[in-house]
Amino acid sequence: MAGSGTGAPGGARGGLLVIISGPSGVGKDTIIEALRARHPDADYEYVVTCTTRARRRGEVEGRDYHFLSETDFQDLRSRGELLEWAEVHGNWYGTPRSGVRRGLAVGRTVILKIDVQGAAAVKGAVPEALLIFLVPPSLEALFSRLRSRATETADELEVRQRNAAIELARQDDYDYVVVNETGQVEATARRIEEIIASERALNADRRIRL
Repeated sequence: MAGSGTGAPGGARGGLLVIISGPSGVGKDTIIEALRARHPDADYEYVVTCTTRARRRGEVEGRDYHFLSETDFQDLRSRGELLEWAEVHGNWYGTPRSGVRRGLAVGRTVILKIDVQGAAAVKGAVPEALLIFLVPPSLEALFSRLRSRATETADELEVRQRNAAIELARQDDYDYVVVNETGQVEATARRIEEIIASERALNADRRIRL
């Protein structure tokens, strides 16, 4: 469980837990990579999600995901080492609790890439979490992105398209909705930076403990 308080020793600034969600194909990974490039220092901490999904071409263990067997994933879950977990598109995804705790303890902005199910679970456990939802300029643009990346079979693509429409209906559950316009990666990343800076300024004494 999680809680919050104020008055950490030494006047250290509080950490901020940021969840970035959005339907498959909206560009979450691309935006997070842009944020990494814009913040090469330790101010932002990116917690890598665990998944039982097969690794795609070009993906790197420990950078894109921690790729686990279902047995290993369920072992982490049973030992309470996942902050949240959910089955999405037939695969399991979960957030390592240790990475989140480590970043918050030193006052960093901890960024998680989580689907809508996981975001709701984290918000329930950590009410202070900041939820940002990425949306495409249109459903047509989203479906075009999904088709162009050619990483799913026809059946998998159909499932992701169907789920995308359902997930987009959940955007009102989020604190901020940001449109990821086609070809405007830097602008989208900059908007998320502005949101984070504003929230940190408004809640400079925020303390989150897991």
